[in-house]
Amino acid sequence: MGEPYCGAVTADGWELIVAGCLGILVGAFAVAAYWSSQRSMHAVPPAPTPELDDGLVRTLAVLRSAAVVLDPDDTVIRASAPAYSLGLVRDGRIVPAAIRELVEGVRRDGVIRDEELEVPRGPLGAGMLLVQVRVAQVTPRHVVVLAEDMTQARRLEAIRRDFVVNISHELKTPVGALTLLAETVQDAADDPEAVRRFAGRMQTEAVRLSALVHEIIELSRLQVAGALAATTSVDVDAVVREAVDRARTTASAKQVRIDVGTGTGLQVFGNHDLLVTAVRNLVDNAVAYSGEASHVGVGVRLRDQIVEIAVVDEGIGISPKDQERVFERFYRVDPARSRATGGTGLGLSIVKHVAADHGGDVTVWSQQGRGSTFTLRLPVAVAAVPDTPPLRTPPSGVSVFPPAPHQDVPPAHEPATDAGPSGAPDEGEHVHRSAS
Repeated sequence: MGEPYCGAVTADGWELIVAGCLGILVGAFAVAAYWSSQRSMHAVPPAPTPELDDGLVRTLAVLRSAAVVLDPDDTVIRASAPAYSLGLVRDGRIVPAAIRELVEGVRRDGVIRDEELEVPRGPLGAGMLLVQVRVAQVTPRHVVVLAEDMTQARRLEAIRRDFVVNISHELKTPVGALTLLAETVQDAADDPEAVRRFAGRMQTEAVRLSALVHEIIELSRLQVAGALAATTSVDVDAVVREAVDRARTTASAKQVRIDVGTGTGLQVFGNHDLLVTAVRNLVDNAVAYSGEASHVGVGVRLRDQIVEIAVVDEGIGISPKDQERVFERFYRVDPARSRATGGTGLGLSIVKHVAADHGGDVTVWSQQGRGSTFTLRLPVAVAAVPDTPPLRTPPSGVSVFPPAPHQDVPPAHEPATDAGPSGAPDEGEHVHRSAS
């Protein structure tokens, strides 16, 4: 046999070539698989289709009204913060039945509903909200509910309406009296005694009219935002002294003794003149509703960093039903006594606004036949002063500060435990009595 051809590939050579090709294929497949996995790891997943249009979401976000979006099952898919604060949404559902009925009507015929509804303020109690509700279909699947709280606006409208009616009546009374008295004086020109008598009555009505106009202006000024734009540190003892001094003339005419507690050195931030007006009104009320030769006590103490100015009288007291209304403008517990004292019915409204402007409040304890205690409460200006004990004044052992509720009280003239500054009416409602 001859020698093999030198260019021929042996069997072992072919095996090596096949093995190399397989290795290249396996490597290429591995590289391709690696890059494919890397692309899948870094690829951005497709964005899900939003259930609500982005423009609608942005529009609802800028609305002041409470906004709620419902899906076809009336499940809340979006609700603004006011919707929750007003109690319209709870557990993913619309709560008020009246609003749910509007939603059903819109789904039925597609017509926009717009109504003013009275809905419960919460799951408990009898509180109600007045809301303007608008319901509309915004997409084939979604309904939007917009609700505007009108409670405060309607209440202010009612207050303004009542104020106009009351002030018209109150102004008409002295003006009418002056007119009649002037006619009477004219007819009695030949009777000097009658002229003097009717002239005195005209002067009384003129003073009453002047006081009414002054207090209306004062009340309007207090209701303007920023009435206390500039405040200073006010000496509470000086406020009490000045208020009592101004009231002593009226008290002396009735032989009413005003007893004032010892000085405390307490201070509050606010306006001295306004605080004097508030305390003066409380003292005037106490004097007006006290009998002849009785006592009125005024005391000051610090309790839990709150300055309490208490005015106690031994007067006729206030019935529970009157306590609920005496804070209203022009409301009078005893209209006959008010006419006799020349009151306007605005004194305690002024006290309320002065207290609120100073960050405080006013409370009352009262029992018919046993007198009343009014307490003006204001934040102390100097927090380093320790609490002071209740001050007591001489009037027949009457405590300037009524006891806390559920505390046993000895007889005599100690106030009963039905209410007091520490047992104020519910929900911060302050009750007062007006001597005017």
